[in-house]
Amino acid sequence: MSGVGPISQDWEPVVIRKKAPNAAAKRDEKAVNAARRSGAEIETVKKATAGTNKAASSSTTLNTRKLDDETENLAHERVSTDLKKNIMQARMDKKMTQAQLAQMINEKPQVIQEYESGKAIPNQQIISKLERALGTKLRGKK
Repeated sequence: MSGVGPISQDWEPVVIRKKAPNAAAKRDEKAVNAARRSGAEIETVKKATAGTNKAASSSTTLNTRKLDDETENLAHERVSTDLKKNIMQARMDKKMTQAQLAQMINEKPQVIQEYESGKAIPNQQIISKLERALGTKLRGKK
């Protein structure tokens, strides 16, 4: 490696200063300090949401009230009793386990388990895969 000089580093100190207070801030600070020296009473006012990450709480109370007033009971649609019985019956007829059926349609065994227990939210694509794999109609009387 001839021709390359020694690597030198520049160790100049870098000084980073906080921004100098502007004239208004200096004037306020001087007034407060003068009041302190003279023994006058100083009143400090804390802003309600100063330094916090919270928005004004009025909007959240409105939303909370809406939620409390809501009486409608919302729930996801579940697999029908007929469908879960049909899936189970067709699987038993083919002498397959839930895991084998799941592997056949490229789904997790848990998906088959949920369909057979009635906990799953019906997905037409999965149901049609099941129909093809089991060779039978599962939904409707076609």
